[in-house]
Amino acid sequence: MKFRVREVQETGSTNADVLAAALAGEPEGLVVAAGTQTAGRGRLGRTWQSPPGGGLWFSVLLRPAIPPARLGWLPLLAGVTLAHCVRDVAGVAAALKWPNDLLVGGKKCAGILAEATGTGAIALGIGLNTRLTEEQLPPPPPSGLPPTSLALAGASDVDNDAMLTALLDRLASAYSAWREAGGDPEESGLRSAYLGVCATIGLDVRAILPGGAEIRGRATTVDGEGRLVVAGRSIAAGDIVHLRADDQAMPRTDR
Repeated sequence: MKFRVREVQETGSTNADVLAAALAGEPEGLVVAAGTQTAGRGRLGRTWQSPPGGGLWFSVLLRPAIPPARLGWLPLLAGVTLAHCVRDVAGVAAALKWPNDLLVGGKKCAGILAEATGTGAIALGIGLNTRLTEEQLPPPPPSGLPPTSLALAGASDVDNDAMLTALLDRLASAYSAWREAGGDPEESGLRSAYLGVCATIGLDVRAILPGGAEIRGRATTVDGEGRLVVAGRSIAAGDIVHLRADDQAMPRTDR
């Protein structure tokens, strides 16, 4: 697949722009990349700050002809691609906190949000902090992981254009392989790749589910639909808190 990049200086939300384009009939492959967002969105209705030039703020339009039960793998696919790209291009050790928060040095460096139109189109948004300084970082949320950037983590390359090009090339390849496999996470190799970069697997966690219920236990794997398995139960959505050995909760993510 070939991506078509549309660059804008400022917008409210690149995901909103892509969703609007999808509803207007735009074909798959559109990328909207913004210098800054004024109304960026994160998971669970949270906000995402994106100062000018401080990172990559972009969304891609996809129309995967995939069984609905397998669509949950799409944001995880993006997370795997992002983690590998940050490792290889920026030279920074990176891992994922389920489902797709990018962790660098135990801090949050990126987040991913997938939104559907209901007509088969999906806006896949990625916010990656690349050049943000300490002064530019947003304050950590009351119960969230502190933010960081690739530059603060000692990245060897913080060129936004080069990072975007590399990331889109890898995303195109991974997405095509997954789509050709009918979204099958085993046949495409996606499940194995995800387990290889997910720092949550093997840890004791606290899962805060929508509605406030909680589950505590060992996160053992990710099932065939991309759901995290905690204490034998599959979790499709929620905040995951990594627990320390002394059972004190690490802060949870804000996206």
